[in-house]
Amino acid sequence: MSVTTDKKQNAEGGFLEILKICAQALLIAIVIRTLAFQPFNIPSGSMEKTLLVGDYLFVSKYAYGYSRYSLPFGPPVGSGRLFGSMPHRGDIAVFKLPTDNSTDYIKRVIGLPGDRIQMLDGVLHINEKPVPKVRIDDYVVTAPDGSPQRIPRYRETLDNGVSYEVLDMVENGFLDNTPVYTVPEGRLFMMGDNRDNSTDSRVQSAVGYVPFENLVGRAELIFFSVDRGEAAWAFWRWPWSVRWTRLGTSLR
Repeated sequence: MSVTTDKKQNAEGGFLEILKICAQALLIAIVIRTLAFQPFNIPSGSMEKTLLVGDYLFVSKYAYGYSRYSLPFGPPVGSGRLFGSMPHRGDIAVFKLPTDNSTDYIKRVIGLPGDRIQMLDGVLHINEKPVPKVRIDDYVVTAPDGSPQRIPRYRETLDNGVSYEVLDMVENGFLDNTPVYTVPEGRLFMMGDNRDNSTDSRVQSAVGYVPFENLVGRAELIFFSVDRGEAAWAFWRWPWSVRWTRLGTSLR
């Protein structure tokens, strides 16, 4: 066998080995994304200040079990959930919007099946009991004209001990007083932490009650974050655009 032939066979063998490694890596990535964790980014301010525009986070797919909506491309594999586990009140969850079953939304789980949810004068009530709401320091953002804008901020604490911050941008806002919502069986009531800037289950025509089946997963960890308007791929701007203090922030 000539040296040329040996070199050709070695090159072909090396190329096939690279293809094999790439295929294995791709398969592992698909399995992880399907069964374990899926990355999401935050496009709106409905969950401020908990989640900011430009945050990138991992969502656990196994937390609530698996349904067609938690699988890539939502294949028609039947209804219900495999290894289903109901969320806890206060979880931050990604779900498919019930009105189209395709758009991803992220909100906080407030109401479980059978719960009665109501907003009265900006105070959340669950089963006729007001959720403790304590004023803390204002949330300060930069207005379009460059001036600082102060937004009232509060800490809510649910009956299971879950505590989180909410914003109240507008006093006596449109959704600060609502009727009583009784959560149907197999459904969830979801709300954004930015109470006056969140289209959620309070808006029945747009979101309404979220079927348990529509859950994609539970938000777990912020793994990357860039300032609003910055491109995550613009690595040369990372020293200034990355919100370094948010990296590794647990959402549990």
